[in-house]
Amino acid sequence: MFKFLSAFLLLVISVTNAQAGRGRLISYKLINSYSIENLDSLWKAKNIKKFIAPINNPLDVFEVIYETTWHDGSPIEASGIFFLPRKKDKEFPMICYHHGTQIVKDRKIAFTGEQAICTVFSASGYMVAFPDYIGLGEGKRTHLYHHVETEAAASIDMLRAIKELLVKENAKQNKFLFLTGYSQGGHATLATLKVMQEKHADEFIVTAAAPMSGAYDLAGIQTEVMFKPYSHPGYLPYLVYSYQEAYKCFDNPNNCFKTAYAEILPPLFDGKHTMNDINKVMPEVPKDVLKDEFMEAFNNNDQFPFKVALSKNSVHDWKPEVPVMMCYCTADEQVNYKNAFVASDAMKAKGAKHITLRNAGKKFGHGKCAIYASAYTKMYFDSFLKGSKHGRKGPLLKRMALATLKIKR
Repeated sequence: MFKFLSAFLLLVISVTNAQAGRGRLISYKLINSYSIENLDSLWKAKNIKKFIAPINNPLDVFEVIYETTWHDGSPIEASGIFFLPRKKDKEFPMICYHHGTQIVKDRKIAFTGEQAICTVFSASGYMVAFPDYIGLGEGKRTHLYHHVETEAAASIDMLRAIKELLVKENAKQNKFLFLTGYSQGGHATLATLKVMQEKHADEFIVTAAAPMSGAYDLAGIQTEVMFKPYSHPGYLPYLVYSYQEAYKCFDNPNNCFKTAYAEILPPLFDGKHTMNDINKVMPEVPKDVLKDEFMEAFNNNDQFPFKVALSKNSVHDWKPEVPVMMCYCTADEQVNYKNAFVASDAMKAKGAKHITLRNAGKKFGHGKCAIYASAYTKMYFDSFLKGSKHGRKGPLLKRMALATLKIKR
């Protein structure tokens, strides 16, 4: 009995200590500083229109290392990028931006991809937290793909660490906090909002969220891509390995795959290979990588561990208490746009009052959709700064101008 109590007390102390360190700023360093002139040159080089994406202030870009928790509750280091607009004595709103699928651990900090989107937000007057997610960037261990608890932990604890950074940098956040993100980041946006609302409502008052092109219904609509030719079949084993780490779904996850793939796939998930490397060795139809007995159990047993894990990490069927706008593109070849419709219907059925759907483009594929969806998201967030309580589409002239732009990826 004494041994049991001692072990229990040690566990309680361990968990308490881990929770106490959550969100601690470990270190940060300045990576880039952009003057108005620097930003103007970047805008011209990328053909970014100031009418839609104004440059209102210079900004600094920091790399941030902070403490969060692993899926088992143990403390772990994570990293992220923070975009800080600079204007003396001005308080800025905060955006937490969640990036899309990344499997290579290393990342650079540069004006490219979704970091460019964050730079655009920040140049117009938003602070932007850009978590790498646990296991990516300079963080420890491996990333758990589409895993609600660690996606949310990475964001929540980075925002806590940034509070320390702001004090050190003599900068201030105003009352506005927005959540957004694209692709996996759309899923992570709703995951973070859900965990904040259910567990940290007194600490984080979210103004609005705008998930974009996310796989919200992992166990339903998004599973349809398993059964037909798909542009990114490597996402499936990424989920299998991630949920194996989090939930121990199988004795050996490699036993789920047909023999040839069980030998080929494991070395590719080392954090150094790209998703394209994995896609090249995968069958065109994702399910064809899996053994017949796996698919039989998946199709016929609702308690099949992998299926349960997908349900556990679906983020469509709950009631957000703040306004949510979901952007999508109907020609998206990676994320079924119906995820947004299923999530909207489920949320409204549970009593959510301010859920909006926004088609960012009928003909845009997944890559180009991100640019347009982010522009509509910015207009949506701007409307709250201008006094809207539930969010508006944005100025008609800007929306018309955006619709006529020909943007290259």
